[in-house]
Amino acid sequence: MRRIGVFTSGGDAPGMNAAIRAVVRQAYALGIEVIGIRRGYAGMILGEMVPLGVRDVANILQRGGTILLTARSQDFLTPEGRAKAAKKLLEAGIEGLVAIGGDGTFRGAMRLIEEHRIPVVGVPGTIDNDLYGTDYTIGFDTAVNTALEAIDRIRDTAASHERVFFIEVMGRNAGFIALDVGLAGGAEVIAVPEEPVDPEAIAEGLLESQRRGKTSSIVVVAEGAYPGGAAGLLAAIQEHVAVEARVTVLGHIQRGGSPTAKDRILASRLGAAAVEALAAGTSGVMVGEVEGEVELTPLKEAVERRKDINRSLLSLSRVLAL
Repeated sequence: MRRIGVFTSGGDAPGMNAAIRAVVRQAYALGIEVIGIRRGYAGMILGEMVPLGVRDVANILQRGGTILLTARSQDFLTPEGRAKAAKKLLEAGIEGLVAIGGDGTFRGAMRLIEEHRIPVVGVPGTIDNDLYGTDYTIGFDTAVNTALEAIDRIRDTAASHERVFFIEVMGRNAGFIALDVGLAGGAEVIAVPEEPVDPEAIAEGLLESQRRGKTSSIVVVAEGAYPGGAAGLLAAIQEHVAVEARVTVLGHIQRGGSPTAKDRILASRLGAAAVEALAAGTSGVMVGEVEGEVELTPLKEAVERRKDINRSLLSLSRVLAL
């Protein structure tokens, strides 16, 4: 393989730049040229491509976001759009792709493989940590630490005003962020999509906390845990008990910022591993880290198999919230 392409797609995640850097420098070490594809699949269709050398990726390790930019493409969802993308890749002499992103990115990659026989290796870049085949995805650790810092600050205000704060974190279908920040932040309640949420039971729990002498509480809610998110859950709880509460939605602040050391190392390791896999003739897989070792998982399995939260941590959080 003489020339490969690298792109980022879907939601940005801290550490994507570290992965790009690793792809370029590992490829250089193997004598392979790298073309950066801007704006994900949308840029692929339009032929937005730039050569990337080792100096082009200097001083990006610590930067959040992605230097290649990212976008969502409706055109790529059609066979005609994918055919245009494949034609642009062929014209650029690209013989394989490193796709950095989440499940949507990988589903698109699977279509390119199936319809146009373009080799692709995926690198898991998403703060949601919801891809099967890796213990952690790039960006998750940074997102957790960003949300945790915010919760620590909000707790000061909650204690000062003797109030309950409902804090909504990202996670439409997965509660990994909510679970980790809730446990680390000492939340009294953690609501995740993986388990049923009972507003009446939460209301009773908050009352019991008050009876035990607690004057403030933190409720962490994954955005997809309850209809309407944190605000919807609070409204449902207030049907059972009058509670002085405020809602804070952390939103996209969780995606930005300089990646943690853990995310930089993970991204560097997986970016380099993706190039090695392509160079060895491997395609249709995601590189991940499982129990400290790099493992390859079929893309189909990575996006379709359910990755569960650590339910023992959820049980522990309830004990520690007493």
